[in-house]
Amino acid sequence: MSDETPVELPRVLEQLWGIEGRQRPGPKPAFHISDIGRAAVKLADAGGLAAVSMSKVAAELGFTTMSLYRYVDSKDDLYVVMLDHAFGEPPAMDQPNWRERITAWADAFRLGLQQHPWILQIPVTEPPLSPNQLAWMESALTAFDGTPLTPQDRLSSMLLVNIYVRGAVQITAHMLTDEAALEADRLYTRRLTMLADPDRFPAIAAGLAHPEAPDEYGVDFDSGEFAFGLDTVLDGIQSLIDRRG
Repeated sequence: MSDETPVELPRVLEQLWGIEGRQRPGPKPAFHISDIGRAAVKLADAGGLAAVSMSKVAAELGFTTMSLYRYVDSKDDLYVVMLDHAFGEPPAMDQPNWRERITAWADAFRLGLQQHPWILQIPVTEPPLSPNQLAWMESALTAFDGTPLTPQDRLSSMLLVNIYVRGAVQITAHMLTDEAALEADRLYTRRLTMLADPDRFPAIAAGLAHPEAPDEYGVDFDSGEFAFGLDTVLDGIQSLIDRRG
């Protein structure tokens, strides 16, 4: 006989998964949990995470704030719903090898963060448990099918790619684009040339001496540097695959 205590799911997860769970007293729910996610994401996309509150989401839906508490118990629950709605389903993973599959996954993850930059402001306090987020995790783990990586290797590799993508998007979130970015880059280079004394900063000076050295990734951070960084991360995973093999 097992002495384990039965696991109770938070009410927000029961709703996202369509599990019949605890019902609060009162009238029949007037909308679905996905409606809350859609309304909250709309507010966040327009005004950032600071624009999202229980009262504003309720107003967006045309209901009272108290009615929202029939679905979510706290703002943390609201964030769970928002993340699940914002990411949606993961990309199709039909590429012929692990590297192309995880690259497609990383590109899609990056695009999701760029479309909803407020996601990076939500504290990561626990592993994901909502349907779409678990689907993204499953997609990344199965990207390594056909490799000798252990289940723990796959989980660690997925986390490594996840951290890299989040960091890269975080760094570039407020950078300029197109001509404005090029002009800002030129100005930065001129100022750096003035300040970076070769005797004190020889490595920086060496880079300034060859500012237009060609490479296979290009020169802008938003695309070229992201690809370079991701390739370098995947090279590390390839080394682990070679060792496991």
